[in-house]
Amino acid sequence: MNTKNLRNLSLAVGATALLVGCNGLGKMVKKQSTFTYDVKPNPLEMHGDSIVFSVSGKYPAKLFAKKAIVTITPVVKYAGGEKAMKPVILVGEKAVGSGQKISYEKGGTFSYTSEKFAYEPAMKVATVELRAQGAVKKKTKIFTPVTLADGTIITPLLVRNDEKGIYAADAFVKSVPANQVANIYYLINKSDVRSSELKSEGMKNIQTFIAQNINNPWYMFKDISVSAYASPDGELSLNADLAQDRAKSGSKALMGEFKKNKNKDQLFGKEEANYKTQTTAEDWDGFKTLMEGSSITDKDLILRVLTMYTDGDQREKEIKNLSKTYTEVADKILPKLRRSVLTVNVDKKSRTDEQITKLTTTNIDSLSLEELLYGANLTTDLNNKVMIYKAAEKNFASDWRTSNNLGVALLSQNKVAEAGEAFTRAEKTANGNPIVMNHLGIIAAKGGNRVKAMEYYNKANGAGTEVNYNKGIVNVRDGKYADAVSNFGSSKDFNKALAEMLNGNAGAVETTLDGSNDKDMAMAFYLKAVAAARGSNAANVVSNLKTAIEKDGSLKAAAKDDAEFIKLKENAEFKALVN
Repeated sequence: MNTKNLRNLSLAVGATALLVGCNGLGKMVKKQSTFTYDVKPNPLEMHGDSIVFSVSGKYPAKLFAKKAIVTITPVVKYAGGEKAMKPVILVGEKAVGSGQKISYEKGGTFSYTSEKFAYEPAMKVATVELRAQGAVKKKTKIFTPVTLADGTIITPLLVRNDEKGIYAADAFVKSVPANQVANIYYLINKSDVRSSELKSEGMKNIQTFIAQNINNPWYMFKDISVSAYASPDGELSLNADLAQDRAKSGSKALMGEFKKNKNKDQLFGKEEANYKTQTTAEDWDGFKTLMEGSSITDKDLILRVLTMYTDGDQREKEIKNLSKTYTEVADKILPKLRRSVLTVNVDKKSRTDEQITKLTTTNIDSLSLEELLYGANLTTDLNNKVMIYKAAEKNFASDWRTSNNLGVALLSQNKVAEAGEAFTRAEKTANGNPIVMNHLGIIAAKGGNRVKAMEYYNKANGAGTEVNYNKGIVNVRDGKYADAVSNFGSSKDFNKALAEMLNGNAGAVETTLDGSNDKDMAMAFYLKAVAAARGSNAANVVSNLKTAIEKDGSLKAAAKDDAEFIKLKENAEFKALVN
């Protein structure tokens, strides 16, 4: 090569070096270790099934090339894949293009928030890597990737899907009233019981009942009420004595019926102690009732008299002044007020718990609806409950409680699909009953449709505290932790403790769990370890985690990759536990 060519080549190389040096990218690449970046939260956090994070950066003075355009792309890397976020564009003060300006003389900062993206299980172990490329016109430089966040906190996924069902209540009672009532009517100013009165329909019914059931163990005869009345005509003192005498004669007549029972051990109804009497000398209330239901001439005028006067004598005088009307009253109203009302107070006993339980396995079809619903409550065996509720649904399908309760029992067996079918059947006859709405919400929640679940739960308001608890589970999954704490209310269990911690109150975890039925479960100690990690209490992390792993060995692997414990990865005691 001749001297001229060598000189020309030397000039070309020098010009190229000058061009590269002048664009400033080389200096930026060389000094990139002076750039500082931060990502928050670190580790990443999953809330409501999604992740979002922010990145900030700082560039020192006299470094960011004036005409440079730097594109920074945060990338979430995890086993088996990666997810690139939307890039952030940084521009030098003389660069052509849009983006966040960075001064050459003073340096500068930038901030960036990623789009929200769905969490995938592989992202539990993940990193955030910043990849940057600088450009000045057509010249480009690739910066060394920078790794920031390490791992993803997925603690909200610990929420237990223990949605609470509600068994519809039965209407079974240990006994039902079987009271027997008969009236004995008397002639005016008389208190003797006529033989014809003992043959009335009411007395015949009471006589038959006594004969058939006085010795029946299913009937409990309690006492006898005798209410005797005199009509509100005539002298008050005479009527008072008359009512007393009618009470006695009515009691005596009924006592005679009981005495027909020759069983000497059966004393009920044969002794005066069984009878409770009360008398009304002037039955104005009865008079008013009969008048209101009558078609007597001047009825309204007579009722107005009762309103205008409270004195019995004055009332009687005013009514008698209506001479023609009073004759009709004396014929149609007053005779019905001269009476004794005999009430035998009886309770019919229901089957005993033992009898119902036996019949559920020997002759289940003999049980009534209420007995079946009640009988299912007498067993704690879920298979027996399902068997009883299936029989109830077969025999009484029109009552929504049968399908509803069957669904709850199936849900307790984790037979979600079958439970959902039962709740759908219940819905057809429940007319929007909030208890059924709660259960349709549970099925929607277990199917992953939290929006639909909450719609049903809102329709179930008022059905019970179980509805709010179920809402709380959805709240945790939606990342609405304050709402979850509120909806879990006064309950003390794992989910309440989890919600409190996620809502920023890690200190409440131990108190809540120690006062709950969950206090001895492995996950209770695991959650305490997480709370301790958030409080930077390494000793309590190790202590609780040790107990959790002793109770459930699978928690060793879970803890090893749990980003909640990322600050303890080099702690010797922690490493010994999880490795």
